[in-house]
Amino acid sequence: MNVERTDPTGVTKLAAAERINFAQASTLALHEAMRTDDRVLLFGEDLADREGGGVFKITKGFSTEFGDLRVRSTPISEQAIVGAAVGAAIAGMRPVAEIMLMNFVTVAMDQLINHAAKIRYMSGGQTNVPLVIRTATGAGAGTGGQHSDMLEAWFAHTAGIKVVVPSSPADAKGLLLSAILDEEDPVIFIENTRTYRTMGAAPPPMLRVPLGKANVVREGTDVSVIGYGRPIMDALLVADRLQAEGVSVEVVDLRTVAPFDLETILASVAKTRRAVVVHEAVRNFGVGAEIVASIQEELFSDLKAPIRRVASKFSPVPYSKPLEEAFMWNAEEMYGAIRSTL
Repeated sequence: MNVERTDPTGVTKLAAAERINFAQASTLALHEAMRTDDRVLLFGEDLADREGGGVFKITKGFSTEFGDLRVRSTPISEQAIVGAAVGAAIAGMRPVAEIMLMNFVTVAMDQLINHAAKIRYMSGGQTNVPLVIRTATGAGAGTGGQHSDMLEAWFAHTAGIKVVVPSSPADAKGLLLSAILDEEDPVIFIENTRTYRTMGAAPPPMLRVPLGKANVVREGTDVSVIGYGRPIMDALLVADRLQAEGVSVEVVDLRTVAPFDLETILASVAKTRRAVVVHEAVRNFGVGAEIVASIQEELFSDLKAPIRRVASKFSPVPYSKPLEEAFMWNAEEMYGAIRSTL
């Protein structure tokens, strides 16, 4: 249903900007969804204006514009946040639940895995759970092992949950809008705290980016780099560096981790016959392993070199800055991995 409202928060002015950052992308997507459909509700710690509009200020001004019934600050209880959101989704609403940091999702795993992910299947398709979980994470800022993990592989391994990790502000806005308005299954939408202030081109109002469709952000002929989220930014820089050395790198941004776009991946690797998979999460048992296995199953005889993976080390995220830097993937590793395939 369409609704007309005033905009005391100034989001209309933001929507007219030519460039936005990741934080503004989430603000715009949430605002457009709430203006479009009265069933969209927000749940989370400190989201309302009397508590400051959220720790990252994504929803600042929202409760003033849309009211406390639709923008609800919750107790510090992830189980309650997700449980209430699951119930609201079953009742026909379209809740967006914010879990402040991704590590805190672990507190609500029962609600997510045993309820949100399985209700449609266990009801024989009679009951949908159109729920979005927005959460933020990211290593590199010295926030330690309980505030920095990329846990997308846990949810990608769970049937019934979609997992989205954007790499540009425009994609972040379009993917979040699609997750809220289009999907009938729960979606985990992962934002990166290290990129909240990173600028990029602003998309047109109400433009939706389809879930499950990868984006070839740079075309090339010698090697395919496949990834998602923050590492895509480094992949593009490394591709520029290698272009100057005569190496043509194709960069494939998955955008949606689960389900990932195997058709686009295979088309790219069939062309280049070499592949490097990158992600911020730890290497062991990661999403990259599933992508590599899928490529090997379909294109083994066409590959000119073993597929390489670039990811973080198998360790809790260290607090010490030197140790954290040693833990994380980096552009030099990516450069070396690409070179090793040639």
